[in-house]
Amino acid sequence: MKTRLALSGDLEQLEKLERLYLNDELGDASQADGFDGQVFGSKELRLLIEKGWIVVAEEKQIILGYVIAGPWSFFETGPVYRNILARLHRVEFDGAKLTKSNSCQYGPIWIHPEHRGQGIFELLVGTLKEHVSAKYPFMITFIAEDNMASFSAHTNKASMQVLDFFTFDDRDYYLLVLPTQ
Repeated sequence: MKTRLALSGDLEQLEKLERLYLNDELGDASQADGFDGQVFGSKELRLLIEKGWIVVAEEKQIILGYVIAGPWSFFETGPVYRNILARLHRVEFDGAKLTKSNSCQYGPIWIHPEHRGQGIFELLVGTLKEHVSAKYPFMITFIAEDNMASFSAHTNKASMQVLDFFTFDDRDYYLLVLPTQ
């Protein structure tokens, strides 16, 4: 198994995985109350691939997992991202003010259920962090309070730290940061 930046030839697999597993990031689906996970169409995925913002884990040309990141300008049209950006100026990490220009949005991340717990998460985050660090000193993400598996993975395996806690659309979220440098 190896990790690498996504290529245009990965588009079809990524589209399929996005459709099949878009709500994995939400945790307990019975608590989702109509809130859907982030889904990207062909146009968005193609742009993210071209800009080097998707990292995949593959084995025998099959994508077993992927992680997406990108500049805030790519995400800011989404209501939850606008909410995060509005609060970002109020939080600091290790004495540094977090801004739209020194951080990027991280996630979603997805790993095939049969391959979870095998170190793929850490490899994906580490590879993405290497690519992001050239431009952004911080990666920011949010995780639903009831998605404890994701919260545990991000705080324990990726060493992300909680910046804030917020409510959006009647659902509670942790706002997390990972320094890239």
